[in-house]
Amino acid sequence: MKIKQLFLGTAIIAVGFTSCQDEKTKQAEDTVANYEVYVDSLENVSEEQARANWETIETNYEQKRSDAEMALANLNDQAKAKEKVAASKSKYETIKTKIQQGQAQDRNQVMRNALFGEGKVGEDMSFAWVNASNILGVYQQFVDTVEANKDRYSREDWDEVKMMYEALDSRKNTVEKEGLSSEDNRKIAALKLKFAPMFTVNRIGAKSEEMEHAKK
Repeated sequence: MKIKQLFLGTAIIAVGFTSCQDEKTKQAEDTVANYEVYVDSLENVSEEQARANWETIETNYEQKRSDAEMALANLNDQAKAKEKVAASKSKYETIKTKIQQGQAQDRNQVMRNALFGEGKVGEDMSFAWVNASNILGVYQQFVDTVEANKDRYSREDWDEVKMMYEALDSRKNTVEKEGLSSEDNRKIAALKLKFAPMFTVNRIGAKSEEMEHAKK
């Protein structure tokens, strides 16, 4: 009788253990599946919405990715699950790169609007609207804006400033042949003289800060 009871007890424990393992496996499968579904769902989110809510998206993603990777240990077919997780990672990185590029373009456009006026310079980088009668004002606004924001610009911002400055200078070479007055030319030269050291000093400072943050 005692042997029979012992056998039954062992069988119950075995069934309970198997049931527990099956439950862990099911939960792990669901966790990996939820990760896949979340990444797939991001493809249906518009770029505008994604850029506006990217911080939340990234936080949710990191949690689901971490959960999925931890769940792998409880799966029978780990190799197949790892492939699924890796595929979702790759898909997410592609989405992330696209969104980050869009964010950079948005930020650059905001800078261009501040430097030159709303909508004056877009992705086409056209300065055809700058002429002999308005170029002095364009330089003045550019230098004044840079001076007002020099302590807030990142290294990437200064790179954008440099690119815009060089494009404006290139346009000036054309405008000089189209009737730019000597007086305006002298005033522009003074603005350029003011801008040059301001750019050099502050860009070096921004780069140093970036390197310091990277070390931390």
